[in-house]
Amino acid sequence: MATPRSSSPSRFRLTLQRINKHIDWLIVGLLACILLATAFPAKEDFAIGMHYVSKVFLFLLFFFYGAKLAPRETLMGLRNWRLHVVITCFTFVVFPIIGIGLKYATIGWLGQGLALGLLYLTLVPGTVQSSIAFTSVAHGNVAGAIVSSSLSNVLGVFLTPLLVMLTMATTGDVHITGRSILDIFLQILLPFIIGQLLHKRLGPVLHRHPILTKTIDRGTIWVNVYTAFSEAVVQGVWVRVTMLHLLELIGICIAVVSLVLTLSWLLARALGFDRGDRIAAQFCGSKKSLSSGIAMGAVLFAGVGNGLSAGMLMLPLMLFHLFQLLICAVLAGRYGRQWERAHPDGVLAPPS
Repeated sequence: MATPRSSSPSRFRLTLQRINKHIDWLIVGLLACILLATAFPAKEDFAIGMHYVSKVFLFLLFFFYGAKLAPRETLMGLRNWRLHVVITCFTFVVFPIIGIGLKYATIGWLGQGLALGLLYLTLVPGTVQSSIAFTSVAHGNVAGAIVSSSLSNVLGVFLTPLLVMLTMATTGDVHITGRSILDIFLQILLPFIIGQLLHKRLGPVLHRHPILTKTIDRGTIWVNVYTAFSEAVVQGVWVRVTMLHLLELIGICIAVVSLVLTLSWLLARALGFDRGDRIAAQFCGSKKSLSSGIAMGAVLFAGVGNGLSAGMLMLPLMLFHLFQLLICAVLAGRYGRQWERAHPDGVLAPPS
């Protein structure tokens, strides 16, 4: 009697599942949007339509951020204040200082657009998902990572536009007008506040169906990357950005990730943090959010002049995001294997 074919997954399906498990579709989609914008950039009426689509995604992104974040959980998690202070200082103090130095060090040979892009990537908030995921893989303080990364995104809604005004607008490189401030409120702060007000009703739904926020999160990145790079391609970005420039940007991104990972670990150890808090400080303090950065950049750099384009300004952030994931994945895997060798029975030891 023949065995039913539906009793076990087919070899083809198992292969697809293995491939899907090891592919970061965010990065794949990011590269696809860049290629699509290069070959078929949005122009004229289509570009205007994509501009409004990006605004819808942007509104939904920060609305969902507000709806998912429970104010009570945030206040309870703030008890580990030393960890959160360290992570916040790295995100909004140490990184911007590095960015200012990079801007003045590279503007002569990378050009104004890419140098400002390096500065901008240091001003955006930290990531949420990858910071928590890497901390979990490494067996660090996951609860601390959840609160700190969420706090970083909340503070970033206010601090990133402020830092852009202080470090970029005052030099005349980027102009922040009254209309820009209004757009920041309408597209970032307002939806976040509305989401917070509706948290009790929508928060449980979003936690039960994470595909909703994941779709909006990735969709915001892809739509804004395609829109920004379409504008950049029309303005000749690939004529001004050479392969040498790309290689130099990659080298800078790897160096910055490595530097901040090292500094955050050393500071956490000097402050007497246990292993779990050191890992949380390292992974949360070294990340920069592509979704928040792209979304905010779409508002902050709308109609930017001086021969610049939003696509060129955000190119360093996209490269940084890719290499921070690759480097931290290797590091988290190493920490995880060390923990598993020290705890073969899976039982936690006292903090060290």
